[in-house]
Amino acid sequence: MVRVRTGKTMTQGRKRHRKLTKGFRQSRHNLYRQSLVTLIRARCYAFRDRRARKRDFRRLWIVRINAACRMRGLRYGQLISALQKANVVLDRKSLAEIAVHDAATFDKIVDLAKKHL
Repeated sequence: MVRVRTGKTMTQGRKRHRKLTKGFRQSRHNLYRQSLVTLIRARCYAFRDRRARKRDFRRLWIVRINAACRMRGLRYGQLISALQKANVVLDRKSLAEIAVHDAATFDKIVDLAKKHL
């Protein structure tokens, strides 16, 4: 005997699945089998890119800190090394924020680092 696949459970599952694919283009959001493949791929990209975003932001912060340091006659590596010797516990994110938004404070941090070189 053949199986019936039009039951309430199957329909609700497909409906829930279509809700997740809202915003996908063309038939990728309303044809079930195609949307299933697209959703699997989208979740893989999301998983991968959550980690890539962390790397990208760290690179951005380093570039910003390096630019601000070079304007004050210091290299990025020298700044980080000197701050470690001075026992200054500031991460790259906060250093980049200070460098962009508060130049006077960053000048003081660079002066402190120059003392410990």
